[in-house]
Amino acid sequence: MKDRAAWGIIKAAEQAGLLRPGGTVVEGTAGNTGIGMAHVCKARGYNCVIYMPNNQSPDKITTLRALGATVYSVPTVPFSDPQNYNHQARRHAEGMENAIWGNQFDNTANRQMHIETTGPEIWEQTEGKIDAFTCSTGTGGTFAGVTTFLKSKNPNIKCILADPPGSVLYNWVIKGELVREGSGSVTEGIGQGRVTENLKGTAWDGAQHVDDGKSIAMLFDLLHREGIFVGVSSALNVVSAVELAKKLGPGHTIVTVLCDAGHIYRSRILSKAWLESKNLLQFVPEKYHDSLTD
Repeated sequence: MKDRAAWGIIKAAEQAGLLRPGGTVVEGTAGNTGIGMAHVCKARGYNCVIYMPNNQSPDKITTLRALGATVYSVPTVPFSDPQNYNHQARRHAEGMENAIWGNQFDNTANRQMHIETTGPEIWEQTEGKIDAFTCSTGTGGTFAGVTTFLKSKNPNIKCILADPPGSVLYNWVIKGELVREGSGSVTEGIGQGRVTENLKGTAWDGAQHVDDGKSIAMLFDLLHREGIFVGVSSALNVVSAVELAKKLGPGHTIVTVLCDAGHIYRSRILSKAWLESKNLLQFVPEKYHDSLTD
């Protein structure tokens, strides 16, 4: 999913004449958009510089560096702080020639790419027989882009936000208030403390708050019962889809997205010690404990 956002942002910069051959793409990211940026930069011949919070999975940093990106892991501070990773990325780009700051949260080329690609693909692959779409959001690009397209085809399609603990978006959708629900989450790159430009104007039909315990339980079910190895964000999306299916009842088609791969979190989500430290081991069925390290 983030490869699409990365390509949309870089393509828009090329078309606007802001990025020329041999240039540099700088981005602030929790990791997944950065990985997408690094892939696209390799393919297009650009340098890639990534700023990310230092509480993210070390496997992401390893992957980014393997793709040739320069990575700065910086202290985790709120968006309002000038030292937030996004602001550091912006200043880095502003100090260079032939460089852009991706600005994935507020650059609506992100949303537009999903209007042009992801939304139409979902519509075509379901042959227009889709009743509901649900996913979590960080930048807002995927959710806003997909729902914008789907609503243009059929305004009766239910579009439901899935939100982790510690985010304000659940209460924003339900109550119109930017108030955090829960204290924090082990998910990386989803949930928000503000409304991004990509999210503004999005049509919502509701929201679902998903606890980390349910997401971890689903992650291991997907791995061991379905053979699908994803990260916690994808597992949260599936939890939301299942909960939505229970509400709508049999005979409905519900779509979500698997937006991250498990291997870039393996040192955490497959670690018994890490799961215990987050009070999450209890949600992993005993029969799956042999797959854990430590």
